Amino acid sequence: MPDLTPERLAWGLTYYVVLLFSLSVHESAHGWTALRMGDDTAARQGRVTLNPLSHIDPVGTVLIPLLQIFWGGVPLLGWAKPTPVGAHNFRRLARGHVLVAGAGPASNLLLALLFTGALFVGLRSGAREMEPVMAILTTGVQMNVVLALFNLVPLPPLDGSWVASWALPRTVSATYDRVVQPYGQWILLVLFATGALGWALSPFVKAISTLLYRLAL
Repeated sequence: MPDLTPERLAWGLTYYVVLLFSLSVHESAHGWTALRMGDDTAARQGRVTLNPLSHIDPVGTVLIPLLQIFWGGVPLLGWAKPTPVGAHNFRRLARGHVLVAGAGPASNLLLALLFTGALFVGLRSGAREMEPVMAILTTGVQMNVVLALFNLVPLPPLDGSWVASWALPRTVSATYDRVVQPYGQWILLVLFATGALGWALSPFVKAISTLLYRLAL
């Protein structure tokens, strides 16, 4: 185990709180949008809430992030328990699928903008001298950019797979469903394990994060 200083533990746990909040907003956005589309499944199960306890996944929300705190570095990345959706309740099936799936990544982009706004204010106030606050805000920007882009990858079980399946022209989506959907999670695992996924996403994460940081300066 690396040297776990009190400072590093404090930083890690602080970033963990930002991660929990970001994941809670993401999953709540799915449930809230589904409710607008006519499905109250998530609402009935108490998933349209910012309470992180309602969204915890034992592996993605607890094990992986805590391993990163104790053995890795920050910023953290994880995932929450999938939001239940009864698509048969959607008033318009295709539109419901696309909007509900896209709501999660969209909420993280919105959070990234809100953190940017907070960083803008912080840099022009007394918070500039409060290093922990500045670190939380900058991490909040990048963490939410990463969560948004990662979830838009068009591979199951990520949100991007639902967007691709229902937003593409039917002839194209039929091929996608037949060729990609059955093996998407394995493709995703290979891309993640080999580092190819991080390599592919990093230029976009860097570009968007840099743009937001410049807006805050």
